[in-house]
Amino acid sequence: MIKLGLTGSIGMGKSTTAKMFAARGIPCHDADAMVHRLYAGRAVPLIEAEFPGTVVDGKVDRTLLSPHVIGKPDAMRRLEAIIHPLVHEEEKTFLQKARAEGRRIVVLDIPLLFETGGERRVHASVVVTADAAIQKARVLARDGMTEERFNAIVSKQMPDHEKRRRAHFLIDTGLGLEAAERSVAAVLRAVAGMV
Repeated sequence: MIKLGLTGSIGMGKSTTAKMFAARGIPCHDADAMVHRLYAGRAVPLIEAEFPGTVVDGKVDRTLLSPHVIGKPDAMRRLEAIIHPLVHEEEKTFLQKARAEGRRIVVLDIPLLFETGGERRVHASVVVTADAAIQKARVLARDGMTEERFNAIVSKQMPDHEKRRRAHFLIDTGLGLEAAERSVAAVLRAVAGMV
């Protein structure tokens, strides 16, 4: 079973690209979505113990959590030490299920694939990219996003040019949805021979 690591910085169109793989019948494990579920489940008591006052109505409130960790590397490491092992457990379960179903290709959608060494767990990396101006415009159009938050998030991520350098495959969403769809199809044709 071929494991594709899908990654890209904020605003590059990674979620849209993951949906394109899923629409072609490729199972996708979304690490970000898993974190959201963990923030409403298993991680709640662990995060509340480490960062008191960040849980509301049984869920981690990201707005309350952010000031504890944004721009604070030690606090961010403590948070990641809680979350990353839980996400890896869920990923293993996903892979076991895909194997049992006889899937030939799966996508692991991991925003910090290179930053966390996740490329060692996949056969090939797919980097979703776009021009920096397009990226910034997309992100600043999001509700509640500020330039300061955008810069804080980007500073935590590996620069796009470095991700592109490390990629086995590139999907440029700045060229439009049709071009991205063609790139997804090309990736799947290329890896089909690896199975």
